[in-house]
Amino acid sequence: MMTTFFTLWGYEVSYLEFVASIVSFIGVGLGITGKRITWPWWGASSALYGIFFLQYDLYASAALQLVFIAAAIGGWFGWSPAGAKPAPLSLRLRVATIATILILSILVAPILSDLGAAAAYPDTLLLLGSMAAQLLMVYEKFDTWPLWLAVDAGYVALYASQGLLFTTVLYIAFTVMAAIGWKAWYGSYRRSL
Repeated sequence: MMTTFFTLWGYEVSYLEFVASIVSFIGVGLGITGKRITWPWWGASSALYGIFFLQYDLYASAALQLVFIAAAIGGWFGWSPAGAKPAPLSLRLRVATIATILILSILVAPILSDLGAAAAYPDTLLLLGSMAAQLLMVYEKFDTWPLWLAVDAGYVALYASQGLLFTTVLYIAFTVMAAIGWKAWYGSYRRSL
């Protein structure tokens, strides 16, 4: 699947990267709408991207896909068939989430660096931010979207620095979609009051 599917601006897009991108885009789009069907798409895209990231020694990004697969299972069984019912995270938990991401990043990044990871420190920070955002999504907290916005913007820089052009463009789209998701989920929460 690492065979070139097409070349874009001198960048060779593999079949794997193309399919993973399309499946992931659909999953995030469905997530914005809060539909439960988002979870199988997230699981499938995560499996594909896990394989893809291993090809580029982005170990934290690859490991994150396992978390996303587990979250997809939890989200499928946790959300009602009608979909997400967004609610806010308390201020105390917001602060604790950010502090945990930063502290664990400082502790975990050196381990990945010793394993030969391509971008240990940013990859670890984004890994932990993604894990937190995914958990917030599983628990139907609209705070997931501003966190996804920050994480996706960080991934744009990371994947661009690794020369992964097609995936970089996908994460630019994800950054925009996170802003849309934030508005949609917050609006849904406000309408439910």
